Amino acid sequence: MIVVVAGTGTDVGKTVVTAAVAALAPGRVAVLKPAQTGVGPGEPGDLAEIARLVPGVTTRELARYPEPLAPATAARRSGRPPVRPEAAAAAAVELADGHDLVLVEGAGGIAVRFDDDGGTLADVAAKLAAPVLVVAAAGLGTLNHTELTVAELRRRGLTCLGVVVGAWPADPDLAARCNVVDLPAVTGVPLLGAVAAGAGSLDPAAFASTARHGLAPSLGGTWQTPEP
Repeated sequence: MIVVVAGTGTDVGKTVVTAAVAALAPGRVAVLKPAQTGVGPGEPGDLAEIARLVPGVTTRELARYPEPLAPATAARRSGRPPVRPEAAAAAAVELADGHDLVLVEGAGGIAVRFDDDGGTLADVAAKLAAPVLVVAAAGLGTLNHTELTVAELRRRGLTCLGVVVGAWPADPDLAARCNVVDLPAVTGVPLLGAVAAGAGSLDPAAFASTARHGLAPSLGGTWQTPEP
């Protein structure tokens, strides 16, 4: 199975949620990062974090660009070739041949450009006919971003598995607590968990436990929707 993981924006906890899903998935798991930006040669990127949190997971990165920009812009400015959606889809299919689950982690949202021809993560999902798991922020503003993301997936004929909050605060404010109810209401897809903020700093055993408590049963966890 191949699942695409997309954020509603940057810094919403997409990498930690990808790792959480990988930690709980049965069988062999691979994580594909088509384009890593903001990381230089030899520096640890998102896949290094996932590999630390989930020992034994297979990781593959197709390209990296040093400036923290959208992949198309970062590729253009670096003078390096961009990652085409076709290449990302082909790499995912290749990994799927030897793994039970392949997670394709995007860069930012579904409409962020991979290349100057307009190729996006949504195009990768379409080429794979893969469902998309959306990672959202917890607080004020997330309803708009998440509803727009899910609506765009629906417009493109893509399946959205649901939404996971990528960094649930230890002391959630009123907006975050209300969003637990409002996110599924406005998007029409289920809320499939809320991973605790700071989970990415844990050791693998503690991270697996946190992932289990933060993801819904459909993703291998025990999370239940809290009261607002």
